[in-house]
Amino acid sequence: MNEDPTIRVLVADDHAGLRRRVADVLVAGGLEVVGEAASADAAVEAAERLKPDVALLDIHMPGSGIQAARRISESLPDTVVVMLTQSEDDADLFDSLRAGAAGYVLKAGNAAALPAALRRAVGGEAAIAPSLVTRVLGEFRNPKQGLFARRSPAGAKLSAREWEIMSMLADGRSTDEVAKTLFVSPTTVRVHVSTVLRKLQVKDRASAIQLLKTS
Repeated sequence: MNEDPTIRVLVADDHAGLRRRVADVLVAGGLEVVGEAASADAAVEAAERLKPDVALLDIHMPGSGIQAARRISESLPDTVVVMLTQSEDDADLFDSLRAGAAGYVLKAGNAAALPAALRRAVGGEAAIAPSLVTRVLGEFRNPKQGLFARRSPAGAKLSAREWEIMSMLADGRSTDEVAKTLFVSPTTVRVHVSTVLRKLQVKDRASAIQLLKTS
């Protein structure tokens, strides 16, 4: 007899073949797949209509899985959000957790372990890929340097990557230096900074940095 057959899962990924394989693994593990979606908007719509126990979301599907996670977490507090992704990037990991995800599972991991991970998430445990657990613990053990350090109203508006960039700029690094450190273009850094200025409703970097330091 399968364990916990009533756990209902929505699977959202823009790759139909992967959705089917994930659904097969979940059903074989005793879970019920109640719906599928190929984009963030479709995932939110399906979640609101089906009210699953778990919304299993790909991060980089059209419309952003992280945005879908935030919307589902806000509108459906009883639905547990778990990210299923190829990304081991810190910014994706921490942005997902800040958006309300209770789990972060890697597509390259052991597929057979996925049903158990979702059961843990429904049971109130964090379902995070073992290779990433030390990064999360490190953020909490070093709050002055971690991406979770800012729980202020201003800091909470920023994504993990935006906070990372602003921290580097506050340390006196130039746009080019930040870009080289993060392996992105200077234009990408400037775009992130512009987004921060808009979110914080300030006119320049100095004002943004001051606000983040004092709020």
